[in-house]
Amino acid sequence: MAVQQNKKSSSKRGMHRAHDSLTTPPTAIEPNTGELHLRHHISPNGFYRGRKVLKTKNDE
Repeated sequence: MAVQQNKKSSSKRGMHRAHDSLTTPPTAIEPNTGELHLRHHISPNGFYRGRKVLKTKNDE
């Protein structure tokens, strides 16, 4: 079993984890409506990659 030889201080531990912070999720702009949505997800109006794939309440 591995046993540490020296204790890693909280400062060094924080430096080690510096790149683990959360980043903003990638977003895309729908070409038809100009809406901003998550990549590889349906836009709020039901469009995906320029095609209508989901019927919404506004369509009726």
